[in-house]
Amino acid sequence: MPHSPQAYRPSTALLDLGPDFWDPVAAADFPQTMLRYRNDRAAASIGLAGLNEAEWLGHFGRFQPLPDTLPQPLALRYHGHQFRSYNPDIGDGRGFTFAQMLDDRDRLMDLGTKGSGQTPYSRFGDGRLTLKGGVREILATEMLEALNVPTSRTLSLIETGESLDRGDEPSPTRSAVLVRLSHGHIRIGSFQRLAWFQDEAAMRRLVDYVLVELHGQAPGDPVRMLANIVERTAVLAARYMAAGFVHGVLNTDNINVTGESFDYGPWRFAPTWNPGFTAAYFDHQGLYAFGRQPEAIGWNVAQLAATLRLVAESDPLIAALEGFAGHFHPALVEAMLWRLGVRPRGAEEDRALVRALERTLRATQAPIDRLFFDAFGGRLPDSYDTEWDEVRSRLAPYAPRKDRAHAYWSDEPCAMLIDEVEAIWAPIAAEDDWSQLDGKVAAIRAMGEALA
Repeated sequence: MPHSPQAYRPSTALLDLGPDFWDPVAAADFPQTMLRYRNDRAAASIGLAGLNEAEWLGHFGRFQPLPDTLPQPLALRYHGHQFRSYNPDIGDGRGFTFAQMLDDRDRLMDLGTKGSGQTPYSRFGDGRLTLKGGVREILATEMLEALNVPTSRTLSLIETGESLDRGDEPSPTRSAVLVRLSHGHIRIGSFQRLAWFQDEAAMRRLVDYVLVELHGQAPGDPVRMLANIVERTAVLAARYMAAGFVHGVLNTDNINVTGESFDYGPWRFAPTWNPGFTAAYFDHQGLYAFGRQPEAIGWNVAQLAATLRLVAESDPLIAALEGFAGHFHPALVEAMLWRLGVRPRGAEEDRALVRALERTLRATQAPIDRLFFDAFGGRLPDSYDTEWDEVRSRLAPYAPRKDRAHAYWSDEPCAMLIDEVEAIWAPIAAEDDWSQLDGKVAAIRAMGEALA
């Protein structure tokens, strides 16, 4: 049974890894702390919903330590492949981990930051986050949570009163610090760094930390850890696809060993089933395009397997790695049926339905969000023409997993395409009007309730 949401249960598990894994840092001293977004639903899951505004600003804007957890912020060390080029000069460059606690599902959770100031890994960056970047992360995490994608959650966004110059948006622009609630911040790049240094002892400590603290299993088996990560990341890839989501920057330092999506930069939702649709303007080769995300995540997990050669034999690692496709395809079918709002009927029949749906979505370029809205519960409206006949016939025998009684189904589908992101930001930038953001978060949560 889940614990009461009022129970705050702090942890210091990260300290057990030892000082080779992080650098103590201090948060920037911001000119102001103006609360712009507070996620009490997420806070309730870790026992922090009872904080008053002054306490909230103190902990999440000034980073005063929370009771009985990490005594100071820690910038994590890692390496990574960035667009398939190895980079040993990265790490937490504008964020840190500053608290750990158990949530209402008994999972170890981290509170991490974005825009909290410079660290030893900032290189030439200022360690800051634009307010618009923070708003975009709120929208991404709320939408993905509603669409059943494992994701970090945006806990807090605080405007900090600084003006930032950026080349990719009108400048000067406003600054913010964001706090993310995440099931761990250990990533594939964390292992790559240890392999780079050939640090076998540290690698074994990290394997045990992941197995015990993040996977809830016994320590000591790198192959089992890899198999867990293969399965979890395959599920993540499948749910990205069913959500129509494009992360944009699926580098190895952005793949979490819990299979939880996090660190949202140039994300987008694809308007149609276009495998070549990209989110990042700088992804010139389409490496992380919508349809290539499973390949990209699988490639990243292969890099993890390569690092584990330091502590395990090749053959069992290869065998675990080869399970990715075997997990991805059933997970994609499950995720697509979930969005269609129908109960599975059998592996072969379910696969045939999903294959027909993907083919027709791609051929017709029908809006993804509209299609899943209209078809929820297993019935396509008559407005879908003969191109949809195969999908309609295959869908007909399926029973709904949930009815359409929720008020959400009497309105329009909730989507989050780039034009709406810009429309939500515009009144914030021009008039400090947050009502559209607040309204959108409420609409997304209503969709989540209707789908759940």
